[in-house]
Amino acid sequence: MSSLSIIALAIGAWMALQGILHDIFVLRSEHGKKYDRELLRLLMDGHILITCGAMQMISSFAMPQTWAYTIGATASVSLLVYCAMIYPFLKSFFTIGLNAILLVLIVVNTVSL
Repeated sequence: MSSLSIIALAIGAWMALQGILHDIFVLRSEHGKKYDRELLRLLMDGHILITCGAMQMISSFAMPQTWAYTIGATASVSLLVYCAMIYPFLKSFFTIGLNAILLVLIVVNTVSL
């Protein structure tokens, strides 16, 4: 595995873990006691993190291939857009930083192909 693959795997695992923890804490909070629109919205936040993290992890295993770069970059852009949408409520600097780093590394490696 290349260093980029390891970085993508680590960042993807971190995002997926954060999504799982988010959903657990939402379900254990007052929001988790009543099935309504707010609960679904909060659970979708966690599922976005889980899905994009899984995409980054899957792409890490095939990183020398162009399609893997595309999937990893798409997941990072998706999470950056998500962070921009929730920025007024939650300033996720660490998530923004990790995904910006991964996106830049993928772009640099794609250009050098």
